[in-house]
Amino acid sequence: MGHFITILKYTKPYKKYALGHILANVFYALFSTLSFIALKPMLDVIFAKSVDGSGKEILTEIIKKPEYSGIKNLKDYGEDFLIYYMNAFTGGNKENALIFVITLIISMFILKNLAGYLANYFMVFLRNGVIRDIRNQVYKKTVELPLSFFSEQRKGDIIARVTGDVNDLQYSFLPVLELIIREPLTIIFTIIAMLAISPQLTLFVFIFIPIMSFIISRIGKSLKRKSGRVQKEQGLFLSTLEETLTGLRIIKGFNAEGIFNKRFKESTERFYNFSNKLLNRQNLASPASEILGIFMISGILWYGGRLILTGDPSSSLDGSTFLVYLGLSYNILTPAKAITRGIYNVKKGAAAADRIQEIIDAPNPIKDKPNAKDKNGFENQIEFKNIAFKYQDEYVLKNFSLTITKGKTVALVGQSGSGKSTIANLITRFYHVNKGEILIDGININNITTSSLRKQLGIVTQDAILFNASIANNIKLGKPNATDSEIIEALKIANAWEFVKALPEGINTNIGDAGGKLSGGQKQRLSIARAVLKSPPIMVLDEATSALDTESERIVQVALENMMKNRTSIVIAHRLSTIQNADIIVVLNKGEIVEQGKHEALIKKAGVYKKLVDMQSFE
Repeated sequence: MGHFITILKYTKPYKKYALGHILANVFYALFSTLSFIALKPMLDVIFAKSVDGSGKEILTEIIKKPEYSGIKNLKDYGEDFLIYYMNAFTGGNKENALIFVITLIISMFILKNLAGYLANYFMVFLRNGVIRDIRNQVYKKTVELPLSFFSEQRKGDIIARVTGDVNDLQYSFLPVLELIIREPLTIIFTIIAMLAISPQLTLFVFIFIPIMSFIISRIGKSLKRKSGRVQKEQGLFLSTLEETLTGLRIIKGFNAEGIFNKRFKESTERFYNFSNKLLNRQNLASPASEILGIFMISGILWYGGRLILTGDPSSSLDGSTFLVYLGLSYNILTPAKAITRGIYNVKKGAAAADRIQEIIDAPNPIKDKPNAKDKNGFENQIEFKNIAFKYQDEYVLKNFSLTITKGKTVALVGQSGSGKSTIANLITRFYHVNKGEILIDGININNITTSSLRKQLGIVTQDAILFNASIANNIKLGKPNATDSEIIEALKIANAWEFVKALPEGINTNIGDAGGKLSGGQKQRLSIARAVLKSPPIMVLDEATSALDTESERIVQVALENMMKNRTSIVIAHRLSTIQNADIIVVLNKGEIVEQGKHEALIKKAGVYKKLVDMQSFE
């Protein structure tokens, strides 16, 4: 129920549609009951035995307009009121009265279905609006969450939550919104009418209600658990699909198609089995309520028939009234079945809601403090003070202290796992330090808004991350209002204009999924152009040339040198030949600084750096 209340909160922006839906459902429930009550005068017309002086059958005549005398006499007042106006319109003629009553019944059903259509009309906007807002909220939170959250999650599972689980809400939780007003009111109005007709018979009906509720609750008890297994397995095979599409080249190159086929088939087989169990349990809802309903109707037939046959003086039942009562009893079954399905759907949707709320409610440690300030521009220096950081249990950085003066280039080198890339993750606030602090112009970056901090930073990573869009749209990511001339200038600085201008549509050429239409060197130069166009005062280059061949590396290195002019740069390098001109080279080993200085000085020192250079020279 807690999740159901949470989902209802998303309906607030759609109050007018919710109000229209509620009002339409009130009238639907009312006309649904009245359409059965209107059968009573028709049956009276057909079965009435009143005759006039000539022996012709006529309606029971009420000449004086009835007066309301209290709720106790409401039933008699309603019948007399209807008969009075039937007499007025038909002159007591039974054939005319029959046409009148049939017209009345048709009108009730038309009004009932018109109200039902209006309720569904308003629900379309309400339901689709809520689903859109939930999807947007999940996506927004997904973008906001830190990288650490996704290191524990499968991408396919996240996709499953945004698509499959939200769809489950659409077809499980949200249809219940339609039932909250319509079905309960239909039952309430119908029971009121049944009580007015025969309190004894209605009290007898109430015996079946707790029995029905108990059986239905027993059947639906395990639906949430079964649904959770289905949704989890869906996330697993979507993850396999996502990994397959990402690594298709490796899969084919290693003849591993069979391995991935087997993995995917095993997942879909489990999904098949879990889905069968879930749907078969869910399919019990309709026949169970139908069978229980026919037992209820049978009980009414037996008990009501006895009241009529025995002529019980405390009962006002006659043949036509009893038939109307049976119709009203059946009128309870349809909304009762709908409520039963709704209960099943809520149990099924609860698992989807759990998975969605897990993302929405996930804590975000990389939040701006209430008093965080915007940082506009970079003036003096970046300072790392006694930094310690761990991703899990073991520290990857320990007692790391470094000062980078504005305009200087600092290179971080060391073996894999020495903590180089972690520095890039920390200064960009992808992660928070565990100990120590990072200062920019003397201000702790935790006291700066994340947005303004990242405006000061340009990032070029080892993997050139591009999107399925035009070259221009990829490069404008950091400056959406850039002109074509600014884009071309950035491409020239990045040594990319030569190949871009040769493309069929120039900067408007679509580069395919992840830039698949371009070579590795071309993609990396576009990444550099993107950073150049943003024009930040601080550049962070995380092994930007390590994945390139020698020729591409030479071209990209020239582009990087062009970009770093008059900027403060933190260069994380694997290939030491690319950082010989750095102002300071910092050598890391197991998360600690072991050497620092210029290239020539470190070579003369003949320490760790010299060994790294010699190893690469030997290679």
